[in-house]
Parts: sequence; structure tokens; C-alpha cells
Amino acid sequence: MGSLLARIAPNSTLSQLYPPTSKFDPERDMPDLSGKVVLVTGGNTGIGFHTVKQLLLKNATVYLAARSPKKAKEAIEMLQKDTGKTAIFLELDLADLASVRRAAEAFLSQESQLDILFNNGGVMVTPPEQLTAQNQDLQFGTNVTGHYFFTELLLPALTSSYEATKVPARIINTSSDGHKQACAGTGIDFVSLIGGPARDAWLKKLSPSAAGWHVVSLLSTLRELTGFLCCRRLYGESKLGNILVSNYFSKKYPGVLVSCALHPGSVRTELQKHLPGLTQRMLDIALPPPPMGAYTQLWAGTTATPEEINGQYLIPWARVGKAEAIASSSKLEEETIEWLKEQVKGY
Repeated sequence: MGSLLARIAPNSTLSQLYPPTSKFDPERDMPDLSGKVVLVTGGNTGIGFHTVKQLLLKNATVYLAARSPKKAKEAIEMLQKDTGKTAIFLELDLADLASVRRAAEAFLSQESQLDILFNNGGVMVTPPEQLTAQNQDLQFGTNVTGHYFFTELLLPALTSSYEATKVPARIINTSSDGHKQACAGTGIDFVSLIGGPARDAWLKKLSPSAAGWHVVSLLSTLRELTGFLCCRRLYGESKLGNILVSNYFSKKYPGVLVSCALHPGSVRTELQKHLPGLTQRMLDIALPPPPMGAYTQLWAGTTATPEEINGQYLIPWARVGKAEAIASSSKLEEETIEWLKEQVKGY
């Protein structure tokens, strides 16, 4: 079925539902990674877990970065049973910049080089009242600010990888097709990213009724759905931010680093836990399982050539696609990077 869909519409959403059998298969196509040091954020669950699993099967030294030591320990034990290899836990809370620095310093105290960084962790459509430790929108703060700061702090190890191997280190940034839901025209409304009266006013303007979603119902599922429609804009901003930051790193050290962003595909993961209940149940039936979500980022991290993927936006399954035009805006990229630099000052 996957091959038929790909033939009918190579770049359509429909063609991204299930991978064609002739395409990239991690166990078949990934090279041996002995001697490679890899770090995966959000590696204890979902797509990140299956990314770590395939890397371990190919003999990489893998750091599994996660917020919860308990959940990480459970994941590492499960991975050890599945692969016979042990991932190394790195405590990391992307929603707290102090934790991001501690994690980077802990890694750098153990490793002098980093060959592949999978900026995979993230949250989706969290309630708008949830903010990071630094008072940022939880989605943007976790998905974008935390990963930007983490990558900056790990640059010494990434550049050391190239110096030692003469092969560019890779930064693989998990974005989403959801970047299309970012603000029309502006892409990112920076006022929406910091908690306070201005953000509250912005959110109020984006209530379902103000945005044209005239749904009035006593049913809790529909109330939840209108709330989801309101906060998905914030998710779109964060996923657009992932692409902009990826583009920035793709140009920062030419020939030394490779950076790309990707849509992993719509798969069943814990990211959907904040969606309305009925929506969750429908997606559980319709979406492919989590292992498939790891395909494209594993291809980018281990198999594709640097020239194929640097500065690109990848789509399922293991191919180059095209992001929305706003993702190529040099002006918005510069504004986003300057905003991020300001946010991480002092941490």
C-alpha cells in the first residue's frame, strides 16, 4: 500500500501515512556505528525510544537524555533486554535552562566529541497556562529554546567530532508538519511566547469564537476540541522555530556541521496525551506505530549524505521535502535567533 501511495502522490500527506517497503529500513540500511557517540533528547519514549533502540543495535554509544530518572531507567532496562546494549542516562529538562546547562556540562565532562545530536524531545498542544521555569510558553520553551541552548552548549563536542574524523557532525532537529499552523504572515508572534498580560491578551484574541470557530456545545469533548484549536497555533510556532533554528545551524559552521529539520510522520506517541479524548482514540486507530516515526531521522543521522540533507526539511519516509515558505525567511530566522540569544543570557 505504501508503494502505491508514494507513486500516486509522492509529496502528499497521503503518501506519508505508511512507508513504502522499498524505502529506508533502519535494520537493513543503517551502517555500523561502532565508535560513534550519539545523544538523543526525549529518548525514553515514543520516537526517541525507537531511535535509541536502532542506534544501539548498530553499536553506537548512545546517551539517552530525559527529564525523569525513573522513566529513563525503565526505558534503559527495556532497551537492554531488546538489544543487549545499555544506553547512558543524561538528566535533561528542556523546560528549564539551568537543567539544560547542567546536562550539557555533564555530557562534556564524559565525552570530548559528539558525532550525532538528535534534538528529538518535545511537547505538543499543552494547555496555554503551562509555562517553563523561565516563564516561556511551554511548547516553544521546550521544543525550541531548550534545544537551541543545548546545541549551543554542545558545539565544542560537535566541532571536535569533525576535527577528529574529518566527517561533519550532524544535528537532527525533529520538527513537524504542524509548523504550517504557525501565525499567518508573521510566522511567530513573539508576544505569545512569554507569560504575562500581553500574552494573555494574545490568547484571548485567539479564542475559538474570535478565530471563527463558532462551536457552542455542552459536550466536554467539543469544549476540549475548541481549546485544542486555540493552542495549536502555539505548537505551530514552536515547530516553525525548530526549522528556523535548524537552518541557522546549517550555515553556522560550513563543512563542519550538518543540520536539518524533519517531519517524522504522524505516529502514535505520548505527545497526543493533551488532545481531546475522542481525538486520541481516533488517532490510536488510524496512526502508524512509533517505530515508523524514527525512520526519517535515523536516515538523516546515519545514512543520507551531508549534501543531501544540510539545511533541508525532510518528510516521511526518508526523503527531502519542502516546508512552508515562511520557514525560509532570513528575516524571521534572524529575529528568532536574536530572541533566543536574549532568552538564554545568564544561564
